[in-house]
Amino acid sequence: MKSNNNKSILLASAILMGSFWIVLTSSRPDKTIGRSEEQEQGLILVKNTNGPTLGYSDQSGVKILSVGGLFFKDLNKNGKLDKYEDWRLPVDERAKDLASKMSIDQIAGLMLYSAHQAIPAMPGPMGVATYNGKKFDPDSAKASDLTDQQKLFLIKDNVRHILVTMVQSPEVAARWNNNVQALVEGNGLGIPANNSSDPRNGTNSGVEYTAGAGGKISQWPDELGLAATFDPSLVQQFGSIAAREYRALGIATALSPQIDLGSEPRWARINGTFGEDPQLDADMARAYVDGFQTSTDNSEIADGWGYNSVNAMIKHWSGGGPEEGGRDAHFAYGKYAVYPGNNFDEHVISFIDGALKLSGKTKMASAVMPYYTVSYNMDKYGENGGNSYSKYLITDLLRKKYGYDGVVCTD
Repeated sequence: MKSNNNKSILLASAILMGSFWIVLTSSRPDKTIGRSEEQEQGLILVKNTNGPTLGYSDQSGVKILSVGGLFFKDLNKNGKLDKYEDWRLPVDERAKDLASKMSIDQIAGLMLYSAHQAIPAMPGPMGVATYNGKKFDPDSAKASDLTDQQKLFLIKDNVRHILVTMVQSPEVAARWNNNVQALVEGNGLGIPANNSSDPRNGTNSGVEYTAGAGGKISQWPDELGLAATFDPSLVQQFGSIAAREYRALGIATALSPQIDLGSEPRWARINGTFGEDPQLDADMARAYVDGFQTSTDNSEIADGWGYNSVNAMIKHWSGGGPEEGGRDAHFAYGKYAVYPGNNFDEHVISFIDGALKLSGKTKMASAVMPYYTVSYNMDKYGENGGNSYSKYLITDLLRKKYGYDGVVCTD
């Protein structure tokens, strides 16, 4: 487990400080000098006089260590301050220490994603979940309770990346997030969960994601509509607003924006792009990611990252727009991206001149998602394989030529 991107790891350090808790608190006094606490329904905040506020669950078994008048979370419960628990240290040093303590199973779990998770779980027919062995019943389980299956993949499989879809209400989403964080905080090394979502702010409020805040979330045009404003500042404002809504729901990663060049009007996903103009796409992508990732003023921890920041996962490298015949690569009959005008380079402009070259302090999008496509005859090794597995597209271009050192996540 290695982080090469100091800017995105700053958010990881915020995670270790407990910033992924949703705080609904009332103050209470504490007799420890220099320490004050707030608590509601099992969530405790400990405020350092000259340092970060630490959040933890009173059910997780985590204790607070006092060292030199400062306070730290004993995440692995060994009674001493380990380097990865020490918020004073550089994030790379913390990450290296954490990685050295992880088992192969724990590392493997961090490389996996959950299936779609509705809160509470849907009754079926697909993905039926249970609560204490039974289907969800409001008389026997709360909407914010964890399913048997969620407990299993979080603890047994060490999965920490969760894809959240529909939620009953913002309050339910927040309390469910806290239940998730309490469970994983009390397990092993105390690595928190990273909840993520596809776009939730569209105008169609009855589908899987946009229905996901009980109708209490701002509604905006799809990306193609945002692009029609020709106003990057408006798109950045949207990103900033949506990011605060995501964090209120317990969501820390946005599986967006979709910055594929909209070069094929028959493609069903073209409404999710910023259109067909490469430079406009780059300007809009930059604004969107700056809005989502940047925290300012008292919300900033360091280098633009902070308590209002949401990781942006840009998609789909190296451009999923030129679908052959307009067919989509979710299906085998649409697996090829084709370039009849030999214009491959235009499809990466929104990435390399936009989302990977931000105006804000976070510098670049923290994650990149390739598509299911095969970029036909674009691989110099002649492999014509899926983009996610292409040494040329991922290693030679994205990593080496364009210097991207953040997270790459397959679609």
